[in-house]
Amino acid sequence: MKIRRIDNVEPETPDTPVTMKVCGDIYEIRHMRSPTSCPIKKVSKDWGVDVRSGVAVRFRHTTTRADNTASGAQSLARLRDTLNANCTEPEKCLFLTLTYAENMTDNKRLYKDFHAFWKRFLRYLDQKGHPHPEYIACAEPQGRGAWHEHVVAVFKEKAPFLPNNDISNLWGQGYTRTKALHGVDNYGMYLTAYMTDMELNDSIEAGTFDASRLAEVEAVDKQGQRVKKSIIKGARLKLYPPGFNIMRCSRGIKRPEVYRTTEGEAQALVKAAGAPLVYQKTIAVSDEAGEVRNVISWRKYNTKYQGGQGEDAGASLPCSDAERQIDGTEGSGTGTP
Repeated sequence: MKIRRIDNVEPETPDTPVTMKVCGDIYEIRHMRSPTSCPIKKVSKDWGVDVRSGVAVRFRHTTTRADNTASGAQSLARLRDTLNANCTEPEKCLFLTLTYAENMTDNKRLYKDFHAFWKRFLRYLDQKGHPHPEYIACAEPQGRGAWHEHVVAVFKEKAPFLPNNDISNLWGQGYTRTKALHGVDNYGMYLTAYMTDMELNDSIEAGTFDASRLAEVEAVDKQGQRVKKSIIKGARLKLYPPGFNIMRCSRGIKRPEVYRTTEGEAQALVKAAGAPLVYQKTIAVSDEAGEVRNVISWRKYNTKYQGGQGEDAGASLPCSDAERQIDGTEGSGTGTP
Protein backbone atom coordinates (compact mmCIF):
# COMPACT_ATOMS: atom_id res chain seq x y z
CA MET A 1 0.00 0.00 0.00
CA LYS A 2 1.28 3.44 -0.92
CA ILE A 3 0.03 6.79 0.36
CA ARG A 4 0.70 10.09 -1.36
CA ARG A 5 -0.63 13.58 -0.96
CA ILE A 6 -2.65 14.94 -3.87
CA ASP A 7 -4.51 18.12 -4.79
CA ASN A 8 -7.37 18.76 -2.40
CA VAL A 9 -10.62 16.99 -3.20
CA GLU A 10 -13.93 17.86 -1.52
CA PRO A 11 -17.31 16.06 -1.44
CA GLU A 12 -19.24 16.65 -4.66
CA THR A 13 -22.73 17.17 -3.19
CA PRO A 14 -24.27 18.38 0.11
CA ASP A 15 -25.71 14.87 0.60
CA THR A 16 -22.30 13.17 0.57
CA PRO A 17 -21.68 11.27 3.86
CA VAL A 18 -18.82 12.62 5.98
CA THR A 19 -17.49 12.14 9.49
CA MET A 20 -17.58 15.14 11.80
CA LYS A 21 -15.27 15.40 14.81
CA VAL A 22 -15.73 18.22 17.31
CA CYS A 23 -12.89 18.93 19.74
CA GLY A 24 -13.82 22.10 21.59
CA ASP A 25 -13.16 24.96 19.18
CA ILE A 26 -11.74 22.64 16.50
CA TYR A 27 -14.01 21.03 13.89
CA GLU A 28 -12.72 18.33 11.56
CA ILE A 29 -14.61 17.02 8.54
CA ARG A 30 -13.30 13.79 7.01
CA HIS A 31 -14.49 12.24 3.77
CA MET A 32 -13.52 8.84 2.36
CA ARG A 33 -14.40 8.03 -1.22
CA SER A 34 -14.58 4.31 -0.36
CA PRO A 35 -15.46 3.39 3.25
CA THR A 36 -13.01 0.76 4.46
CA SER A 37 -13.07 -2.15 6.88
CA CYS A 38 -10.21 -4.24 8.22
CA PRO A 39 -10.02 -7.70 6.57
CA ILE A 40 -7.91 -9.11 9.44
CA LYS A 41 -9.65 -10.40 12.57
CA LYS A 42 -7.39 -10.56 15.62
CA VAL A 43 -7.52 -13.86 17.55
CA SER A 44 -4.46 -13.40 19.82
CA LYS A 45 -1.58 -10.99 20.31
CA ASP A 46 0.45 -12.95 17.73
CA TRP A 47 -2.14 -14.26 15.26
CA GLY A 48 -5.08 -13.11 13.17
CA VAL A 49 -7.28 -14.47 10.39
CA ASP A 50 -7.90 -12.94 6.96
CA VAL A 51 -11.72 -13.09 6.85
CA ARG A 52 -11.68 -13.00 3.04
CA SER A 53 -9.66 -16.20 2.65
CA GLY A 54 -9.58 -17.83 6.08
CA VAL A 55 -5.76 -17.81 6.01
CA ALA A 56 -3.94 -17.35 9.31
CA VAL A 57 -1.81 -14.20 9.57
CA ARG A 58 1.06 -13.73 12.00
CA PHE A 59 1.54 -10.24 13.38
CA ARG A 60 4.92 -8.52 13.34
CA HIS A 61 5.59 -6.80 16.65
CA THR A 62 7.46 -3.53 16.78
CA THR A 63 10.32 -2.66 19.15
CA THR A 64 9.72 1.12 19.26
CA ARG A 65 6.92 3.50 18.36
CA ALA A 66 8.98 4.59 15.35
CA ASP A 67 8.60 1.11 13.83
CA ASN A 68 4.85 1.68 13.65
CA THR A 69 4.36 5.29 12.61
CA ALA A 70 0.61 4.82 12.19
CA SER A 71 0.24 3.79 15.84
CA GLY A 72 2.34 6.71 17.03
CA ALA A 73 0.40 9.16 14.88
CA GLN A 74 -2.91 7.83 16.18
CA SER A 75 -1.77 8.18 19.79
CA LEU A 76 -0.68 11.77 19.26
CA ALA A 77 -3.88 12.58 17.36
CA ARG A 78 -5.91 11.33 20.34
CA LEU A 79 -3.79 13.48 22.64
CA ARG A 80 -4.27 16.57 20.44
CA ASP A 81 -8.01 16.00 20.20
CA THR A 82 -8.37 15.48 23.95
CA LEU A 83 -6.41 18.65 24.71
CA ASN A 84 -8.49 20.67 22.28
CA ALA A 85 -11.74 19.26 23.67
CA ASN A 86 -10.83 20.46 27.17
CA CYS A 87 -8.62 23.55 26.77
CA THR A 88 -11.29 25.83 25.31
CA GLU A 89 -10.88 28.46 28.05
CA PRO A 90 -7.16 29.02 28.67
CA GLU A 91 -7.74 30.97 31.87
CA LYS A 92 -9.01 27.73 33.42
CA CYS A 93 -5.85 25.75 32.60
CA LEU A 94 -2.36 25.37 34.04
CA PHE A 95 0.53 23.63 32.30
CA LEU A 96 2.94 21.77 34.58
CA THR A 97 6.26 20.18 33.62
CA LEU A 98 7.74 17.68 36.07
CA THR A 99 11.32 16.45 35.61
CA TYR A 100 13.89 14.35 37.47
CA ALA A 101 17.21 15.56 38.81
CA GLU A 102 18.61 12.10 38.11
CA ASN A 103 18.63 10.28 34.79
CA MET A 104 15.40 8.41 35.64
CA THR A 105 14.56 5.94 32.86
CA ASP A 106 11.96 3.69 34.56
CA ASN A 107 8.53 4.39 33.05
CA LYS A 108 6.79 2.33 35.76
CA ARG A 109 8.30 4.58 38.40
CA LEU A 110 7.11 7.57 36.37
CA TYR A 111 3.49 6.37 36.70
CA LYS A 112 3.92 5.73 40.43
CA ASP A 113 5.61 9.07 41.13
CA PHE A 114 2.99 11.02 39.21
CA HIS A 115 0.04 9.43 41.02
CA ALA A 116 1.72 10.10 44.38
CA PHE A 117 2.35 13.70 43.32
CA TRP A 118 -1.27 14.19 42.22
CA LYS A 119 -2.59 13.02 45.60
CA ARG A 120 -0.30 15.49 47.36
CA PHE A 121 -1.32 18.19 44.88
CA LEU A 122 -5.04 17.70 45.63
CA ARG A 123 -4.41 17.85 49.38
CA TYR A 124 -2.43 21.06 48.82
CA LEU A 125 -5.36 22.57 46.89
CA ASP A 126 -7.72 21.62 49.73
CA GLN A 127 -5.47 23.42 52.23
CA LYS A 128 -5.45 26.52 50.02
CA GLY A 129 -9.21 26.43 49.49
CA HIS A 130 -8.94 25.78 45.73
CA PRO A 131 -11.14 23.39 43.75
CA HIS A 132 -9.85 20.11 42.31
CA PRO A 133 -9.03 20.13 38.57
CA GLU A 134 -9.15 17.34 36.02
CA TYR A 135 -5.87 16.43 34.36
CA ILE A 136 -4.36 15.32 31.07
CA ALA A 137 -0.89 13.88 31.61
CA CYS A 138 1.58 12.91 28.90
CA ALA A 139 5.05 11.45 29.28
CA GLU A 140 8.00 12.64 27.18
CA PRO A 141 11.31 10.73 26.85
CA GLN A 142 14.51 12.74 26.59
CA GLY A 143 17.46 11.91 24.37
CA ARG A 144 19.51 10.89 27.41
CA GLY A 145 16.82 8.38 28.40
CA ALA A 146 15.22 10.34 31.24
CA TRP A 147 11.47 10.93 31.47
CA HIS A 148 9.53 14.17 31.81
CA GLU A 149 5.86 14.42 32.67
CA HIS A 150 3.72 17.18 31.19
CA VAL A 151 0.39 17.85 32.87
CA VAL A 152 -2.48 20.12 31.86
CA ALA A 153 -4.66 20.84 34.91
CA VAL A 154 -8.17 21.88 33.83
CA PHE A 155 -10.22 23.75 36.43
CA LYS A 156 -13.97 24.43 36.31
CA GLU A 157 -13.29 28.10 36.98
CA LYS A 158 -10.32 30.43 36.59
CA ALA A 159 -7.16 28.58 37.52
CA PRO A 160 -5.64 29.82 40.79
CA PHE A 161 -2.16 31.22 40.93
CA LEU A 162 0.13 28.48 42.23
CA PRO A 163 3.75 29.40 43.04
CA ASN A 164 6.09 27.12 41.16
CA ASN A 165 8.16 26.67 44.34
CA ASP A 166 5.13 24.99 45.91
CA ILE A 167 4.75 22.68 42.90
CA SER A 168 8.46 21.86 43.05
CA ASN A 169 8.20 20.94 46.73
CA LEU A 170 5.14 18.76 46.08
CA TRP A 171 6.91 16.97 43.22
CA GLY A 172 10.19 16.59 45.09
CA GLN A 173 12.03 14.85 42.25
CA GLY A 174 13.69 17.69 40.38
CA TYR A 175 13.00 20.73 38.24
CA THR A 176 9.41 21.89 37.66
CA ARG A 177 7.73 24.57 35.59
CA THR A 178 4.25 26.03 36.10
CA LYS A 179 2.68 27.99 33.26
CA ALA A 180 -0.61 29.56 32.27
CA LEU A 181 -1.87 29.03 28.72
CA HIS A 182 -2.35 32.16 26.63
CA GLY A 183 -2.16 33.28 23.02
CA VAL A 184 -2.54 29.96 21.20
CA ASP A 185 -5.54 28.97 19.08
CA ASN A 186 -4.83 25.22 18.81
CA TYR A 187 -3.57 23.93 22.15
CA GLY A 188 -3.53 20.31 21.06
CA MET A 189 -1.16 21.02 18.19
CA TYR A 190 0.91 23.43 20.26
CA LEU A 191 1.43 21.26 23.32
CA THR A 192 2.15 18.06 21.40
CA ALA A 193 4.70 19.80 19.20
CA TYR A 194 7.69 18.51 21.13
CA MET A 195 6.25 15.03 21.75
CA THR A 196 7.71 13.83 18.45
CA ASP A 197 10.27 16.30 17.10
CA MET A 198 13.80 16.85 18.43
CA GLU A 199 16.41 19.52 17.89
CA LEU A 200 19.11 18.42 15.47
CA ASN A 201 21.94 18.14 18.02
CA ASP A 202 19.75 16.29 20.53
CA SER A 203 18.65 13.85 17.83
CA ILE A 204 22.26 13.12 16.81
CA GLU A 205 23.27 12.49 20.44
CA ALA A 206 20.26 10.20 20.99
CA GLY A 207 20.93 8.22 17.81
CA THR A 208 17.62 9.13 16.18
CA PHE A 209 19.00 11.27 13.34
CA ASP A 210 17.30 10.83 9.96
CA ALA A 211 18.40 13.23 7.22
CA SER A 212 15.15 12.73 5.31
CA ARG A 213 13.22 14.17 8.30
CA LEU A 214 15.35 17.30 8.69
CA ALA A 215 13.37 20.55 8.80
CA GLU A 216 13.86 24.15 9.84
CA VAL A 217 11.39 25.85 12.18
CA GLU A 218 11.03 29.20 13.86
CA ALA A 219 11.23 29.31 17.68
CA VAL A 220 11.74 31.85 20.47
CA ASP A 221 15.04 31.98 22.37
CA LYS A 222 15.68 32.93 26.01
CA GLN A 223 15.78 36.62 25.11
CA GLY A 224 12.36 36.42 23.43
CA GLN A 225 13.82 36.71 19.92
CA ARG A 226 12.52 34.60 17.04
CA VAL A 227 15.26 32.33 15.69
CA LYS A 228 15.58 29.51 13.16
CA LYS A 229 16.31 26.02 14.44
CA SER A 230 16.97 22.69 12.76
CA ILE A 231 14.86 19.76 13.96
CA ILE A 232 14.31 16.12 13.04
CA LYS A 233 10.60 15.50 12.65
CA GLY A 234 9.32 12.39 14.43
CA ALA A 235 12.70 11.58 16.02
CA ARG A 236 11.34 11.40 19.57
CA LEU A 237 8.92 8.61 18.61
CA LYS A 238 11.90 6.26 18.50
CA LEU A 239 12.44 6.80 22.23
CA TYR A 240 8.98 5.58 23.31
CA PRO A 241 8.74 1.88 24.29
CA PRO A 242 6.24 -0.18 22.19
CA GLY A 243 2.76 -0.23 23.69
CA PHE A 244 3.59 2.71 25.97
CA ASN A 245 0.54 4.73 27.02
CA ILE A 246 1.54 8.28 26.09
CA MET A 247 -1.58 9.92 27.56
CA ARG A 248 -3.44 9.43 30.83
CA CYS A 249 -6.49 11.38 31.95
CA SER A 250 -8.71 11.80 34.98
CA ARG A 251 -12.29 10.58 34.73
CA GLY A 252 -13.85 14.01 34.21
CA ILE A 253 -11.91 14.82 31.05
CA LYS A 254 -14.14 15.32 28.00
CA ARG A 255 -13.75 13.16 24.93
CA PRO A 256 -14.02 14.43 21.33
CA GLU A 257 -17.48 14.12 19.79
CA VAL A 258 -17.45 12.02 16.59
CA TYR A 259 -20.48 11.25 14.44
CA ARG A 260 -21.62 10.64 10.86
CA THR A 261 -23.46 13.37 9.00
CA THR A 262 -23.63 14.93 5.54
CA GLU A 263 -21.41 17.52 3.90
CA GLY A 264 -24.26 20.03 3.89
CA GLU A 265 -25.03 19.59 7.58
CA ALA A 266 -21.33 19.72 8.49
CA GLN A 267 -20.83 22.96 6.57
CA ALA A 268 -23.90 24.47 8.22
CA LEU A 269 -22.45 23.62 11.63
CA VAL A 270 -19.03 25.22 11.05
CA LYS A 271 -20.69 28.28 9.52
CA ALA A 272 -22.98 28.69 12.54
CA ALA A 273 -19.95 28.32 14.84
CA GLY A 274 -18.05 30.99 12.91
CA ALA A 275 -15.14 28.62 12.34
CA PRO A 276 -12.94 29.43 9.31
CA LEU A 277 -11.06 26.73 7.38
CA VAL A 278 -7.48 26.58 8.70
CA TYR A 279 -6.11 23.36 7.23
CA GLN A 280 -6.89 20.98 4.37
CA LYS A 281 -5.27 17.75 3.21
CA THR A 282 -6.12 14.98 0.72
CA ILE A 283 -4.31 11.68 0.23
CA ALA A 284 -4.61 8.87 -2.31
CA VAL A 285 -4.19 5.27 -1.15
CA SER A 286 -2.86 2.94 -3.88
CA ASP A 287 -2.21 -0.80 -4.01
CA GLU A 288 1.08 -2.39 -5.06
CA ALA A 289 0.03 -2.21 -8.72
CA GLY A 290 -0.43 1.56 -8.42
CA GLU A 291 -4.22 1.52 -8.65
CA VAL A 292 -5.90 4.07 -6.42
CA ARG A 293 -8.09 2.28 -3.89
CA ASN A 294 -9.26 5.22 -1.83
CA VAL A 295 -9.12 8.99 -1.56
CA ILE A 296 -9.37 10.55 1.90
CA SER A 297 -9.69 14.24 2.69
CA TRP A 298 -9.55 16.23 5.91
CA ARG A 299 -10.62 19.81 6.56
CA LYS A 300 -10.11 21.54 9.89
CA TYR A 301 -11.94 24.62 11.12
CA ASN A 302 -11.14 26.69 14.21
CA THR A 303 -13.46 29.18 15.92
CA LYS A 304 -10.49 30.84 17.64
CA TYR A 305 -8.19 31.02 14.64
CA GLN A 306 -5.75 33.92 15.11
CA GLY A 307 -4.07 33.76 11.72
CA GLY A 308 -0.71 32.39 10.66
CA GLN A 309 -0.88 29.21 12.70
CA GLY A 310 -2.32 26.45 10.54
CA GLU A 311 -1.98 22.72 11.18
CA ASP A 312 1.80 22.66 11.42
CA ALA A 313 2.33 25.91 13.28
CA GLY A 314 4.22 25.27 16.48
CA ALA A 315 4.26 21.58 15.65
CA SER A 316 8.04 21.44 15.53
CA LEU A 317 9.04 23.58 18.50
CA PRO A 318 11.43 21.82 20.89
CA CYS A 319 10.18 21.46 24.46
CA SER A 320 12.19 24.26 26.04
CA ASP A 321 11.30 26.81 23.39
CA ALA A 322 7.65 25.82 23.28
CA GLU A 323 7.41 26.35 27.02
CA ARG A 324 9.03 29.77 26.77
CA GLN A 325 6.15 30.87 24.57
CA ILE A 326 3.57 30.07 27.25
CA ASP A 327 3.13 32.90 29.73
CA GLY A 328 3.56 32.23 33.43
CA THR A 329 6.03 31.80 36.24
CA GLU A 330 9.54 30.57 35.80
CA GLY A 331 10.57 27.04 36.69
CA SER A 332 12.32 25.96 39.87
CA GLY A 333 13.65 22.91 41.60
CA THR A 334 16.82 20.89 41.28
CA GLY A 335 18.43 19.19 38.35
CA THR A 336 18.38 19.85 34.62
CA PRO A 337 15.06 19.97 32.74
